[in-house]
Order: sequence, then C-alpha cells, then structure tokens
Amino acid sequence: MNYPRISLHEDALVTLLFWEKLPTPTRELRFAPPRRWRFDFAWPEHKLAVEVEGATWTAGRHTRGAGFAKDAEKLNEAALRGWLVLRVTPEQIDDGRAVEWIKRALAERKAA
Repeated sequence: MNYPRISLHEDALVTLLFWEKLPTPTRELRFAPPRRWRFDFAWPEHKLAVEVEGATWTAGRHTRGAGFAKDAEKLNEAALRGWLVLRVTPEQIDDGRAVEWIKRALAERKAA
C-alpha cells in the first residue's frame, strides 16, 4: 500500500485493516468539491468514511471552539450527502474497537 504518511495512528489503522483483509480505503478523499474537506479514510462505493481524532485530551484543534464548529459543519454536510462517518480515537484504534466498527459498517453498507 502506497499511502502518504499522515500520523502513526492512521498508519496503524491501515495496517490493522490490511491484517483483517478488509477492503483498501481511499486516503484523504475530497467529498464535497469545491470545499477542501477530506476524509482520513473512505470507502466511496459504500459511502463510509473514518476520521481519526487526534489530540482529544490536549486541547487540539478538533476540541476547541472554531475547530469543533468547522468539524460539525463538515460532518453535517457529509451526513446530508449520505455518508456514514465513524470518528475514532487513537485509543480505539489500539484496542481494536475502530476495526470492529469499520467491519460492522462495511457489512451493513454492503447489505443495504
């Protein structure tokens, strides 16, 4: 897999997805041009996306006022366009919950 390196946690998730033999996601998919919004991981054929939320305990960009509001706008627009967006933390990647949620979501989206 030849992906841009974004973060160690995103790299770990890619590795776990590969080990689980799950479909390869698209990285950094723009979903609402001309907006520059991107999903960290996406399976466009299933309209499933995953956002890795880093710095959740350190007052990072995604947990402060303006960043949180911009994320809400992005996620609401994604929902209105029919996307299911899973938000995961590094801890949820490490303990396996993220992969289990992705498996369930892919199975449900395939069945629909």
